[in-house]
This record gives sequence, C-alpha cells and structure tokens, in this order.
Amino acid sequence: MAKAPGCSRGCTPRPDSGAQRGSCPHHPRAGPRRPQRKAAEQAHRCGKLQPMPRPGYDSVVLITGFPKFIARKMLQHILASEPRTLVVAVVLAKSSAQASAERDALTAADRERLVLLEGDVAAMDLGLSGAEFRQLAREVDRIHHLAHVGHAGADPRTAHAVNVVGTAEVIELARACTSLQCLVHQSTAFVAGDRTGMVYEDDLEAGQAFRNPVEETRMRAEVLVRRAMRHVPAAVVRPTTVVGDATTGEIDRLDGLYLLVLLIMAAPADMAIPMPGRGDVPLNIVPIDHVVRATHAIGLSRLAPGRTLHVTDPHPLSARRVFDLIARASGRRAARGHIPSNLAKALLRTPGIERFVRSPRAFVEQLMTPVRYDARNADLVLSAAGIACPPFESYVDVLVGAVQERVRERRERQEIDIGADAEPDIEDPLS
Repeated sequence: MAKAPGCSRGCTPRPDSGAQRGSCPHHPRAGPRRPQRKAAEQAHRCGKLQPMPRPGYDSVVLITGFPKFIARKMLQHILASEPRTLVVAVVLAKSSAQASAERDALTAADRERLVLLEGDVAAMDLGLSGAEFRQLAREVDRIHHLAHVGHAGADPRTAHAVNVVGTAEVIELARACTSLQCLVHQSTAFVAGDRTGMVYEDDLEAGQAFRNPVEETRMRAEVLVRRAMRHVPAAVVRPTTVVGDATTGEIDRLDGLYLLVLLIMAAPADMAIPMPGRGDVPLNIVPIDHVVRATHAIGLSRLAPGRTLHVTDPHPLSARRVFDLIARASGRRAARGHIPSNLAKALLRTPGIERFVRSPRAFVEQLMTPVRYDARNADLVLSAAGIACPPFESYVDVLVGAVQERVRERRERQEIDIGADAEPDIEDPLS
C-alpha cells in the first residue's frame, strides 16, 4: 500500500489532502470530519482554537487526557508553577461538559491560560481539523501525553485504540511541531509485566508475559515512542504504584493498593487479618502529587529527551510493612500470618469487592511479584530539580482518611437511594 500523505502507517490521508477518512484499521474511532458548528454551540462545548499570541506567553503546553485525574492535576501544577504558560487540552466530546466545569472553577486569570479543544487522541490528527492541527504544530513547545486506559479489566480493543493508536497520533503531532522541546509520554512501570528481579529504565521488550491488555498495550505504546526518539525529543515516564495526593488524599478511583485499605477496614477492630501472600515483596508506592511534580520537571529538563525514567520510592517498604501501617491508620490490628496467593485470589471473588476496587486479582498478582526498579535516569533529572518522593509513612494516615470518608459518603448515598427498609442489591464487603 502506498503511504498516504501525513500518515506514518500507510493509512488514510490527512483530511486536508482531500481524501476520505474513516477506513484506516489503525483508527477505529476515526470518521468523517465534524461539520462546522454554529458559534454559540461551539462556545458551549470546548470551542475552536483561537490564534495564540506568543508575545503574551513564554511557552505553550499541550496535554491529553483532560479532565481525567492525572491530567487535571498536571494542569493545576502547570498553571501554578508557570505563570506565563498557555495550556491547550484536547478533550473528548463526551467529557466537554466536565472539562468546561473544571475550567470555570479556575481563577479568571487561569481561565485565560487554558484552551479546551475538542478532539480524540485515538482519531487521525487527534480528531482535529487540519487548521487546528497545523496551528498546534506551529505553537506547541511541550506535550504531556497523559491520555491512557489504565483499568486492568479494560477490553483489548479499547486499550489498543487509546494506548497504542492514541500514542501514534500524538507522535505524528510531535513530528510536525516546529519548536518542540519535549514530548513526555506517561507510561507505567508495569510494562515490565511478570518480570522479576531488577528492571532497568532502558529495558522494554524482554520476553515478559503480561497480566492484562493494559500492560501489553502500554508497552507497545512505549515501543512507538522509543522509535520516534530518533526524530523527536521525547521522554518516557514510568511511575510505579500510584496512590492519592500525599497532602489531601485525593484520588480518582479506589484501585490497586486501595484493595488493602478496604480489606483492612472491613475487618473487626479486634481481629488481626492475615496478609495476602507472604508480604516480603517490596511494594513501590508513589503519591500522585509526586508523580505530577516529577513528570513536569522531566518535561522541562534538557537531560530528559531520549530517556526512559522510573518514578519510584527510592526506599520501598515491604508489602507486610505497608499492610501494618494501613492497619494502624485504620484502627485495626497488624497482620498475623498470611494467606497463600492462590487462596487470596479466590477470596477476592467475594461479591461486592469489585464494586469498590476494579480487578483486585491483578493487584494481588503484582503483590506477589518480586521486582525492583532502577531509577538512575530519574535520579539524575529529579535531583537537579530538588524533587524527592515522600516516604509512605508520612502520608498513609491521609490516604486512609480519604478512603474512610469516601466509603461513608457512598453508604449515605446508598441509604438515600434504597430507602431505610430496602435491602441493597449488592453485598457490601465493608458492612
């Protein structure tokens, strides 16, 4: 097949080449260009990209994934730390109302520095018009590619569309940019799959098996970024197990480590519940605010392009120590004994657990995997920026308190929904 203009995978040409879109297998969400909307409708949603007068700004940063949690936190950090930076966020049409509400909650000055642009990373040219795409290519200095599917139970097609195709489209924009300083691709340390022992930042395709489609598709996305590094200033950021904000406890969903919190909270106060697994595996945990600070600093560093960087806790605690700290913060007794891994996975099929934590078995598999992450590249960049990961002991109480509050709110909502005399249709593992 002859390569079409502007598509690195030999697919349907770009819309401004005059060819029909929507037939490319790499772009399952792609379709015909959106017709022009009336000005009022466009303003009600995200709006067209207006000319960006560079004299008013030192830099222009594009973020994907807004208004999802990590993209929202990144936006807040950029607006607070870079007062002369304009941020452009590519937003899915279905998320435009939430994105607009997030923008409306900003100060007037910050609202002026945020442009919401309706698009889709999994569509050709990010779902933008040719004019919008070309303007971004002229104006953008940094890209934080934060859009991804991270839920371990996601279906393979969706994971591929967002994680792989979406990354390919962001790379196409990066290649077109005329003043790009860095494309920062947000990945995960779990691209290592089932590997054990030390995983180095340069490691990628090492014959590992994957526990779910998300791990595999995020590894495939990294392959694309690594190939693009020959032509594009790009860096890959791999955080380990991400938890809530170390100061506020804020988190988007109760997943991963929060399984332990929920299980411990479900136990009677005088009962010491056993540890899932032996508990001797190091559990590398990083709070979201540290991940955001680190990722932002990586995007600004001249040392970052061409590197992959593990964002880690340099002194990870054992799973048992983490378990005991959570128990103490929850007012429960420390763990006593342990449950073999196969039995632990069976117990996690308890009705109702999935309602609070998605794919708990995937987390238990991670809990049983003895792996460590080298972070020399990250240390080089982050030490120069004065950024260090806080110890888990310093914020575990905040995390547990946030979970307790969320569970309380959920129970109150359920009581309102089902009425005082009705029985819930799903068993509550925390009741």
